[in-house]
Order: sequence, then structure tokens, then C-alpha cells
Amino acid sequence: MCSRGHEPCVSVLHVSAMEKSQEKSPGKPDLELGSPGESSLGLLPTEPPARPAWSSKAQYILAQVGFSVGLGNVWRFPYLCHQNGGGAFLLLYLLLLFVIGIPLFFLELAAGQSIRQGSIGVWKHISPRLAGIGFASCVVCSFVALYYNVIIAWSLFYLGHSFQYPLPWESCPDVPNSTQMEPECARSSPTTYFWYREALDVSDSISDGGGLDLTLTGCLLGAWSLVCVAMIRGIKSSGKVLYFSSLFPYVVLLCFLIRGLLLDGAADGIRVMFTPKLSIWGDVQVWRQAATQVFFALGLGFGSIIAYSSYNPRGNDCHCDALLVAAINFLTSVLATLVVFAVLGFRANILTQTCVVRNTEQLSWLLGNKSIPGLELSLGNLSEFSPSTYSTWYQGIPAGLGMKLKEYGINECRVEEEMNKGVEGTGLAFIAFTETMTLFPVLFFFMLLNLGLSTMLGNMQGILTPLMDNFAPLRRRRTLFTVLSCTLGFLLGLVFVQHSGSYFVAMFDDYSATLPLVAVVACEAVAVAWVYGAERFLSDIEDMLGWRPWKLYSYMWRYGSVLAMLCLLLASLVNLCLGHPTYQAWDRAEAAKTKLPYPPWAMATLVSLIVVAVLPIPALYLCQLLREWLARRGGCPSLEGMLPVADKEEEEEEESPADPEHPANGYLPVQTEDPPEGGEEARATLLGGSN
Repeated sequence: MCSRGHEPCVSVLHVSAMEKSQEKSPGKPDLELGSPGESSLGLLPTEPPARPAWSSKAQYILAQVGFSVGLGNVWRFPYLCHQNGGGAFLLLYLLLLFVIGIPLFFLELAAGQSIRQGSIGVWKHISPRLAGIGFASCVVCSFVALYYNVIIAWSLFYLGHSFQYPLPWESCPDVPNSTQMEPECARSSPTTYFWYREALDVSDSISDGGGLDLTLTGCLLGAWSLVCVAMIRGIKSSGKVLYFSSLFPYVVLLCFLIRGLLLDGAADGIRVMFTPKLSIWGDVQVWRQAATQVFFALGLGFGSIIAYSSYNPRGNDCHCDALLVAAINFLTSVLATLVVFAVLGFRANILTQTCVVRNTEQLSWLLGNKSIPGLELSLGNLSEFSPSTYSTWYQGIPAGLGMKLKEYGINECRVEEEMNKGVEGTGLAFIAFTETMTLFPVLFFFMLLNLGLSTMLGNMQGILTPLMDNFAPLRRRRTLFTVLSCTLGFLLGLVFVQHSGSYFVAMFDDYSATLPLVAVVACEAVAVAWVYGAERFLSDIEDMLGWRPWKLYSYMWRYGSVLAMLCLLLASLVNLCLGHPTYQAWDRAEAAKTKLPYPPWAMATLVSLIVVAVLPIPALYLCQLLREWLARRGGCPSLEGMLPVADKEEEEEEESPADPEHPANGYLPVQTEDPPEGGEEARATLLGGSN
């Protein structure tokens, strides 16, 4: 924002020769970096550096869609919607999408397109004191990559088992040396039992590590090997790969939706999905999860949105792009959630019928023994009880009789209650989809693997690219650094493949990446709206597009989005300090989920991860203040390298997936050329996806 009492503000896009001569006249020092109310954007050259462009608008849109649509849409969004009231969560998500998501998505697109640099470069040019925003994004990407690759390992596990016939999750196994079904499986379902006992072999609590699961360890090694090979060799792709990678998931989801809608009880599940329970809006945790899902779904704060848009021509309508990509992303999440709830409705109907049969058998025994005086049935044969008939009868009995029936384990059997049994948490997609997708499981898990790998490679690129851009030794040893990073990721990821590993995945997903991500995006909004100036930024966009965006964006960037995120941050921190966070554990004896509090050591780990993720923002801010103070007192040469900057010549030589001669697939980092002779390094594109 332009501040009175300072030198005139300079537009991002235009710096005239007269202004430049006024800014730097003989004997007059340069504009001080990081001065309050000013930014270093005015120091950019009149013409931006040469930069490649996307070969077509369709390729760019599909790249952004492919970047934003990932496992979060088919895995995280459905289980959050299922966990938090169905239709109420949809409404809350849509509200936050308009208040936070679209304005900030537009902000990142416009910033990258106007300044034409990567994420770290954008925030450094707005103010050197804000360089920590880019480095914090790098740390958040690291946390996401650690647990995200575990989901790919789970997908590999299921993909391997999907070639068996019959499928191992189609029926319950028998007890050894007996013809009876496994009791835990009988009380839940075959898919639930396979998930918790065969895939995870989950322990009773997060404190009970139980050692490494060798099968999942091998799957995790395979997942990291795939990532490492892709990052080293790259993919020499064409535009056709982009279209396949972006459109293939929609074909699979539509097939699943048609299959799901044909199941008995699918309408019950969809009815629950669109029935809002607005009481959940009073839970701060739900607001935090919805806001974080907006960030994950759109890829806010990861830096790749800025990088992709930086290769657009100046006149590109980034506002239309923001609305289009956000709409496609939301509809994709709704499509995947429809599939999940249709399957949950089918599953709940089976469980409800089982519940009615079990209760009527118990009622028959009680009637025969006359164990409960006054218990009478006027509906004839108990075997003719349907779920609706049973529910009508149960709701009509006196309260006292109902209490006596509960003592014998006779409860009401309702579809809504059965939908919530045994499928909460990260395993929802694996349980729900495998419940009915027995005709083509290979197709589903191949889709899941495709989405997961594309997202994972984007996250890894968000880690490697800023480090190699800012530290020349890492850039000169690109291959070795990539291998060591993947090896370190595998070793740190072993904590997620022990028998309590799924609980750590939930902890990282809920806290270690989400809270810092909100902080990063909040700082981005403050940087543009208050440090650079919202009106000034809108003027720059007007110069680009030829028309001025709605005034509403200025208010949203300055007040609405910032206040919403600050409130979420404050409420989350208060909840973390005053409340005691819990996680969903699997109770083997009851064959059901149960909430357990995090032990003290887990709480300490959780808080440490949050602090480490946001630490670069204040640390580098103070570092820059120290540099400015020392510069005013005569300078200190040893501090000049504290915030390394990539060599400009090397930076200009970097290629991108937007280069028409080397089209990328929109997801994966692309090795554009083989290593040249004479020891010169090969150059690779440095973009990927998230979510």
C-alpha cells in the first residue's frame, strides 16, 4: 500500500524512464529495501525478463485443473463431508470458497502473471522481509510429502491385491480351525476388516507402535522409488499426455457414479449428503477443516499456482481462469462425494437389515421366555419386519420399555446411524469405494495411484525447486540432491508404516500441515493487500487485462479473507491450548471407532511440527531487519549470503513446462533435455502439482 511521507509508489508493470531517473539519480541512494509501506517491486526492469509461454490456453487450464484436482478431492473431501454433517459441510465449504478461496486463488494467479517469477521471488520482490513466506511453503510441502506418499503406498497395496480372485475384501475370513466367520469382521464389514486388519494391521492406540509392517514398508519403498525415478529422469511428454492425465480421473469417477447410483440404498446415502445439519457450524474444528480443505483443494500456499501463471502472456484473463478452475475443482469434489455417499447408503442399508434380523431374533427369544412383562407385538411374524417397519415399531414403544430392550442389546436400526459406523477418518475412500467397486478395482486404484503420484511429485518439486534456486551447490548436484531427499523422505516416512502409522497420518493431516498453511496464505494476503497495496495491485491487474476487477476483491483481500484466516488461526490455537486434541482409534473388541486423546509426547511432537513450519516467516523477517540495521551502521559482509539469491543468468536459462518445444503434462516435473556433454548440467522444469 502506498504510504504518505514516502517516495511515490511504482507499479509492478510500468516504470518509466523519468521515474527511474528520479528513483536513482546521481548521489541519491537506492530505495531502501523493506521500508514500511514500500516494496522492491519498483526496482524491477521496465520490461520483464524473457519467459516462455504456454502453447495453448487449453493446455494451461488443464494444467491448473490437473494441479488442483488430486487425492484431496476423492479422499479428503468426502471423508470430511461425511465426518462433519454432509450437506452442512458442503454449504460451509462453498461459503469459504467464495470468502477465502476464489479471492486468494485470483491473487496468486495475478501475482505470478504480473511479476513473472516463482513464489519465493514474488514475496522477496514485494518485500525482502517477507522472504520467509516462500521458505515456510517449502516446509509445509515437506510435511505433506511425508504422509502423502504413504497414501500412495496404500494404493499400491490395494492395487496389488486387486488382481486376486476372489477379491480379499469381498467376504469375511473364517476363524482358524472353525467354520465361523471372524467376529470382528462379522460385526463390521469385509471391507472395513480388510482395511484395519489386513492393510494396516492397526494397533489400539498411537502409543502402541507395534513395529514396522513389512508389507507396507515395501509399498512405501516402491512409492518413493517411483517418485525418485520420475524426479531424476523426468518425462518427455507431449500435449496428449496432459489431456489424458487431466481427463482420465473424470471418466473413472463418472463410471463409479453410474455404478453407485444403481445400488440399493444409494438414494438414502445421497439424501443424507444433502441434508444439512447446521449445528456443526458451531464447532470451530469444522470451520478449520473446511478452510484448510479450500487451501488444499485449490493448492493455495504451495507456490505452484504462482509458477504456472508466471508463464502466461500479460493479457491473459486470470480472473476468468480463477473462477473456472475453482468451479471445476468444487464440482469434482461434489462428484467424488456423490459416489462415496451412494456407496455408503448401499452399505448402510445392508447393515440396517442385518441389525433388524439380529434384533428380531433377540425379540423372538424374549417373547418366548416372557423375560420382559408388557412386551407385545401385533405385527405378526417377526421375520416379516422390514427396516422401515421395525423403525416405526421401535419409535412407538414406551420409553420405559425401550430402556429395558437396550439392556438386552436391542436398539433402533437407522440408516443414518449405520452410515457412521466404521468408516470415519482416512480410510473412508478405501472402505467405501472397495465396498462396491468389485467389478473394476484395478481401474479405481490405478486412478488413485495416478492422482497420488502427480500430486506427490508436485509437492516434492515444491521442496526441491526453491532450495536449488537459492543454493548453487544443490543446483550443481541436482541428481544427488534428489536421491538423498527421496531417501530421507523414505526413512522419515517409516513412522507412518508401523502399526500405529495411520494415526500419525491423521495427526499430520489435521495439524502439522494445515495450521501452517493457513498462516502462509494469511501472510500472502497481508503482503499483497497491505504491504504492496490492494488498490495498487488492482491497478496493475487493470493494466494487464484492460479492465478493472471488482472492487469487492480489494475489500476481501484487505479485510474479509485476512480476518477470516486470522480468526481461524486464533480459534485453532485456543482450541489447541485449552482443549485436548483427539484422534480416531480402532477398537478391535467393539469393531468400531473410538476417540482417544493424544498422549503428552504426541502433543509435544504436534506443537513442534507447527512451530518448525511457521518459523521461517518470523526468522527471516528478523534476519532482514538485522541486515538493514547493520547496513545502516556500515554493513557486515558476512551477512550478505544469509538469503542467497539464484544467479540471474542461470535463472533466465531455466526452462518451463510452458515451453512450446517441451510441452509438459501439467502434473509431473519434465526433464526437457538429456545432460549435455562436457559436464554441463541438464536443465529441468521445476513445476508440479499439489493437493
